Amino acid sequence: MVYRLPSFIRRTFAWSIKHHQTMSNTSELKVAIVGLGNIGQVLATNLTKGSRPVILAARDLSKAESLAQNLDSLAQPMAIEVALQEADIIILAIWFASIKEFLTQYASQLEGKIIIDPSNPIAPNDKGGFDKIIGETESAGEINASLLPKGATLAKAFGTLGAASLANAAGQTPDQVVLFYATDDQRIDSDVEKLIVDAGFEPLRVGGLDQSIRLEVFGELHEFGALGRTVTAQEVQDVVIA
Repeated sequence: MVYRLPSFIRRTFAWSIKHHQTMSNTSELKVAIVGLGNIGQVLATNLTKGSRPVILAARDLSKAESLAQNLDSLAQPMAIEVALQEADIIILAIWFASIKEFLTQYASQLEGKIIIDPSNPIAPNDKGGFDKIIGETESAGEINASLLPKGATLAKAFGTLGAASLANAAGQTPDQVVLFYATDDQRIDSDVEKLIVDAGFEPLRVGGLDQSIRLEVFGELHEFGALGRTVTAQEVQDVVIA
């Protein structure tokens, strides 16, 4: 069976490469990672390796402090409330089921922020696997975007690969692995792409948040969906899956 990326994604890829190569050198925004489970820890490691300063925040501050000690001086632990005030970009590396409560609890601190959403709407089942916990045609990206505080914007990113691939494929040479992302606000594209580049990947915008379902677990562009593996910038133009 042959699966090929849809033509509009291949066209978008060509635009994205050109756009990425000509991105303006805007001032670097401050980044906070909230949640330091597998995904949060890997992203913190990747970003600091890419010389991007990060703020580390978790409900248990000691966990942020411990991780910061294992990274270099670019990682700074903070309480969640302080981190949200300090950062311009917030990576919500927490379970999908907890995001609604988080966005409500910290609504005032999140106003005007860029929210990066790597969440997948899944939960463990009794068969050792995972089940989707929202409607078959619903996406975490669209649901979370509908809950955003005033002036905040959301990008779906960093969720198309499992933690192991995020760790092992970062900074791959000579051809970097692609990380897909989606957002309704193209004004934040360069900020999201810079973050993905600093994490050691090649960014590729696939459209607005109505494409989020394709980037989430079981979706056609997810490592644990139809895509089935990591792909490089060269491969993404004509992906073949056996």
